[in-house]
Amino acid sequence: MKDNKNWKNNLHEIIYEADTKAGKLFDIVLLWLIIASIILVMLESVKTLDVKYHTFFNVSEWVITILFSFEYIARIISVKKPKEYIFSFYGIIDLLSTIPKYLALVFGGAHALIALRALRLLRVFRILKLVRFIGAADKLGQALRASRFKIFVFILAVVILCVIIGSVMYIVEGDQSGFTSIPQSVYWAIVTLTTVGYGDIAPQTPFGQFIASFVMILGYGIIAIPTGIVTVEFSKQDLNTVPTNTKSCNHCTAENHNDKAVFCFDCGAKL
Repeated sequence: MKDNKNWKNNLHEIIYEADTKAGKLFDIVLLWLIIASIILVMLESVKTLDVKYHTFFNVSEWVITILFSFEYIARIISVKKPKEYIFSFYGIIDLLSTIPKYLALVFGGAHALIALRALRLLRVFRILKLVRFIGAADKLGQALRASRFKIFVFILAVVILCVIIGSVMYIVEGDQSGFTSIPQSVYWAIVTLTTVGYGDIAPQTPFGQFIASFVMILGYGIIAIPTGIVTVEFSKQDLNTVPTNTKSCNHCTAENHNDKAVFCFDCGAKL
């Protein structure tokens, strides 16, 4: 019984923590597998390459899928409460990134080609597995949550501005320049304000061109504001950061415990 508990603890330390050589090696191998799988999905979507290297892509995908399957099972086995992991964000992403290849076996025949294409797209979810390797992801998330109300007010102000500008351009330019309705004009205002500039609608009158020039210049300042808001909040997160390590609770899977933590801050279990 004790040996069974020890190997589970060792497995948990390797998979969920990175402060050991085995844990670091596991993370590095997993990272490269994720990157390789994403590249394979992208290359497989190129028809000329798929025709030429289909067998290689298929075999490689199966190898990676099987390895991801073992990783998913190992993560479930190594925690005391498997449901906590299975229904967590990472657990769902890990499942979505593993099952498409198996589901593709069920949908056989020419009539299922459309379904197979849709299932292949699910493999792109593997890119979200990279999130656990980005150290600043939690800080960025906290910064976005802290600044969400400011950003909401800002976006609302921009929407109001676009409606006003679109209405003005509808009056100034009219149907002959492509501003056939206020929604169409608002679309032009959004495209111009964000400096995208498709060019499918363009003002023809001197006054309309003057307004367009003002909107273009205004766009540069507007784009920078959300970045500034998030940056300020991100800096606050850096100042308030408490040093943490990679300790993870094998009872509830909570992560980022303090260096000297003995008990989990979430469930109270001993680390």
